Amino acid sequence: MSIEGAASASEGDKFGQLQAAAAGSSPDKSTEFISFAIGDDQYGVDIMAVREIKGWTEITHLPKQPDYVRGVLNLRGVIVPIIDLRCRFGQGFTEATPLHIVIIVQIGTKPIGLLADRVLDIVSLDPSQIQPVPRIAQASRVEFLSGLVTIENAMIALIDLPNLLSLAVE
Repeated sequence: MSIEGAASASEGDKFGQLQAAAAGSSPDKSTEFISFAIGDDQYGVDIMAVREIKGWTEITHLPKQPDYVRGVLNLRGVIVPIIDLRCRFGQGFTEATPLHIVIIVQIGTKPIGLLADRVLDIVSLDPSQIQPVPRIAQASRVEFLSGLVTIENAMIALIDLPNLLSLAVE
């Protein structure tokens, strides 16, 4: 199932489609990820951590926060911090438009919003397909990644959500 179709659906519909996709996973040991883009780069997060995908809306900015913390969003009474992944990965600031998306993930007990350009697809793969991230470069993105996977000639960098959160909350 492509999330692009879900991107135009209502908020509740998107969550229901994500739940259905997660529930419909095969009994083997495959893992599913939501893949999304930041510029020309593709990233993925475990579908089981994704709670919702919503379009960009205005947020409340908070003073004295790191640049990559764009502010907070009130999501049905829950205050959700929004992390600009492009900025967090050292690629500059995202000029958010209504075409951008926020992926709400659950990290431990905390909901966190991840600002990205667009959702691409749901990817199902065997955990053995995940390759380790080379540690030769001192790139800021490397510490946030848990692995790399190649799907149809595209490399998807898998985000290590607990590490992203532990480094984001200062």
